[in-house]
Amino acid sequence: MPTRKPKKPLVMPSPKPPQHPFDQIHGVETSGLIAAGNLITGHPNDTHVTAYYGVAPSILRTLIDLWLATSPPHPIDNYTFIDFGAGKGRAMLVASELPFHQVIGIELNPVLADTAQLNLDHWLATHAADATASPIAPIRLYEQDALTFDLSRTPTLAFLFHPFEAPVLKLLLRRIEARFAKSPGSPPAAFDLLYVNAECRAVLDRHPAFTRLFLGSVAMSPEDHAADLAAIAQQKDYGSTGDEECAIYRYTGRSK
Repeated sequence: MPTRKPKKPLVMPSPKPPQHPFDQIHGVETSGLIAAGNLITGHPNDTHVTAYYGVAPSILRTLIDLWLATSPPHPIDNYTFIDFGAGKGRAMLVASELPFHQVIGIELNPVLADTAQLNLDHWLATHAADATASPIAPIRLYEQDALTFDLSRTPTLAFLFHPFEAPVLKLLLRRIEARFAKSPGSPPAAFDLLYVNAECRAVLDRHPAFTRLFLGSVAMSPEDHAADLAAIAQQKDYGSTGDEECAIYRYTGRSK
């Protein structure tokens, strides 16, 4: 068996990034902005990855509410929530508070995946130790390439916080279509997609097998916006407007 190379620590901004209120409340570590150039793994798709930044919990919760308002074909407890590019796992933790069938995260970067797993372990342990805590969905993290993940043909709600650029998104959509395309004699498969910071939405808008259900700005809560401003203030490449452009898509198949 080949020896695994030691994991190089990620280069974080200096000084230490402000801790997001979500982390303060739950004792996890999902804060900080890490530039794409500091997320190199040696993978062929490194040139297409984007920066790490945890989604504002209020935006994800609102977007899931908007998705529920689209009348998905199955109840939420039938759906698997899959975060492609899970980073440190914040979206997974937020999603697990809702009654999904299960929550899955896919993360290519080994250092981010290690941090995410520590966060998940802590999250699960603290909920198990608190008899008053609300139930959470089963959670599992996979350290692997999103383009190699074996999708199950069961009701799925995918989540993207713009983790990669168009070339990888196109390949991912090709895999999704191959898996969820209707086969003779089988019922249609349910696959929906939440896209935050939808910079490559044109790829989905032009795709003949996906239908856009929503496009618009989703506002952060005041607490999330304050945390966003504090984090963004430490660098010069990004700004904060207090909202994110979001989109929701449904796999509807190609018309004949």
